Amino acid sequence: ILGYTRRAADDYKMIESNDKIAVGISGGKDSLTLLYSLANLRRFYPHQFEIEAITVDLGFGGFNSDNIKNLCSQLNVNYTVIHSSIAEIVFDIQKAKNPCSLCANLRRGAFNTAAVSLGCNKAAYAHHLDDVIETAMLSLIYEGRFHCFSPVTHLDESGITLIRPLIYLEECNIFGFKNLQNLPVEKNPCPADGHTRREYVKNLIKQLENENNGFKRRLFRAIVNGLPNWTKITVS
Repeated sequence: ILGYTRRAADDYKMIESNDKIAVGISGGKDSLTLLYSLANLRRFYPHQFEIEAITVDLGFGGFNSDNIKNLCSQLNVNYTVIHSSIAEIVFDIQKAKNPCSLCANLRRGAFNTAAVSLGCNKAAYAHHLDDVIETAMLSLIYEGRFHCFSPVTHLDESGITLIRPLIYLEECNIFGFKNLQNLPVEKNPCPADGHTRREYVKNLIKQLENENNGFKRRLFRAIVNGLPNWTKITVS
């Protein structure tokens, strides 16, 4: 886990000296793995950096942050919970037909605001290799273009630089790591979870991988080699 994280950080120059990185913690396996990885990477990475863990409570109710708080304490990471009414806005007020898009925008806004207030200059998202190829497939199927988010993105409005240190990790690696470390995963309370276009594409990719062994890795390689916003900035 640490090896893949460091390789991504090096390939795309994600971490520089004196960075203060906000880590978004949803309570899922991906964000907790990212937190664990970056917290341990601090011990030996050549550039010194700090971490702030941030959870945006969407307001669904039933979210328990105590176990996450205990993990952050063990890892010596400050933990902040931002309470919001995003669930009410998305489902009750807006009654959004595409709730995931609106929720994601509101959640990002709340997270970035909190990151800036805590003095962070960077923010880390827990997107892994499967997220990368699923996003590219979603773009192909529903937008008619070959596109994916960047490993590193500068957000002009907030001044935050967004990094994705888990892009070389497959989701199965994260499942295994979560079980090995007994990470305190919180169930996603969103009623739309598991009923989205992304879930459809995830199952489609699984089928293609079963029928064409190595499909996932080949698609990932096509993204890395084919998209200009994935050009590596390898440091010496």
